[in-house]
Amino acid sequence: MVITPEQIDIWRSVRSETQNLEFKEAKTQYDYTKLCKYCVALANEGGGHLILGIADKLPRQVVGSNAVNDTVDMASKLFQDIGFRVDIEEVNHPDGRVVVFSVPSRPRGTAYHFGGAYLMRSGQQLVPMTEDQLRKIFSEGQPSWLDEIACKDVSAQEVIQTLDTQAFFDLLQNLYPTDQKGVLARLQQERLIEKSSAGFNILNIGAVLLAKNLRSFPSVSRKAARVIVYAGESKLETLSDLTGEKGYAVGFSGLVSYVLSKLPQNEVIEGALRKETKLVPEVVIRELLANALIHQDFNLSGTSPVVEIFSNRVEISNPGEPIVPVERFIDGYQSRNERLADLMRRFGICEEKSSGIDRVIETAEFLQLPAPEFLVSHQRTIVVIHGPRAFRDMKGSDRVRACYQHCVLQWVLRKQMTNQSLRDRFGVSEGSSNKISQVITAAIEQGLIKNDPNAPDSRRYARYIPIWA
Repeated sequence: MVITPEQIDIWRSVRSETQNLEFKEAKTQYDYTKLCKYCVALANEGGGHLILGIADKLPRQVVGSNAVNDTVDMASKLFQDIGFRVDIEEVNHPDGRVVVFSVPSRPRGTAYHFGGAYLMRSGQQLVPMTEDQLRKIFSEGQPSWLDEIACKDVSAQEVIQTLDTQAFFDLLQNLYPTDQKGVLARLQQERLIEKSSAGFNILNIGAVLLAKNLRSFPSVSRKAARVIVYAGESKLETLSDLTGEKGYAVGFSGLVSYVLSKLPQNEVIEGALRKETKLVPEVVIRELLANALIHQDFNLSGTSPVVEIFSNRVEISNPGEPIVPVERFIDGYQSRNERLADLMRRFGICEEKSSGIDRVIETAEFLQLPAPEFLVSHQRTIVVIHGPRAFRDMKGSDRVRACYQHCVLQWVLRKQMTNQSLRDRFGVSEGSSNKISQVITAAIEQGLIKNDPNAPDSRRYARYIPIWA
């Protein structure tokens, strides 16, 4: 492939650096060790282009680069040190010399490393890949847990008895077939069951979605969602601990209703009337429950999605560390279990395009709740939703987290955050401008947001964008 100046300009016009584009100024030279690491990271992320001689900030001017005088020698050296071929091209752009490294994707089931570190990119940083991500890569080409057999060689009648086929057709808004053969054919078409020499095999995905009772399937029973209710703000006293029995799809509405029934009530005043409201809105519970079920790592045994309800917050967690960095949950999306996500979307339980977290953040802002926390612990992803708390009662970390999430949400909506938009998010008056400015300054100092380079050079009209934008 011959890369033209026109292609360079197309890449420059991309609004933010993508999964397969990385820009570096490198006016005089570029550190060789960094070059090796970026090639490895790009390969691990599906391949892409590292481009020297272009500013990595908008408007991405061509600054020209004198790095890599001998592209043939550099390609040979890279091959020896990182173990795969990287094509290098010089492009004579009208505004200066540009050097493009075309990095291939890693082979299926293989991850590249440099100096013993399996690298990937996270914002402006190069970071080691998590155990969870490596496990997924190394298992590529093998049957997924969802496609394994939950129950082998059962009769047609046993399929109907153990799976809620009526709910399956209701969720798809399809008429129930007039005969058993039509029911089984549709389940086969969706690859929830398969024909065997002695009848049918029910696959794990069929069982985990449609089981009338998950205990009927030993390989799936430990995947049932668990709801624990505590008496206060700690785990010292447990009020109830219940594990679900139905499959995710057929039992989802019941799970949402049960969680809502266990949420503490808050008293708010609207006008002159007192009104009881739930600690956390239903839309937030629904979206986060769907995410926890869909994006869990099914290969981790002995663990399941868990909802923990405290007097002042709700924590929803699922097995597996996220494959999208938590700081990119709002604008990024990658499904861990694509077929499960597709079916849950068609069942009307979730959307498959990252809008769930957007909706959670929008709801928190609309109701002026503290910003949700997205946390990663050992082989687990946790979301913490806090109950109502006025701006004056929020800790500094709460305010900065809300500022960052608001900034990202504005970016997703093709807007920019301002002091006024953040005041509106917190529900405070113009008299609090200085306090809001302090929050913005703290977020900038922590490397979460930055000034919009295209905004007017005036503090009064300052606009802000995420640090990675």
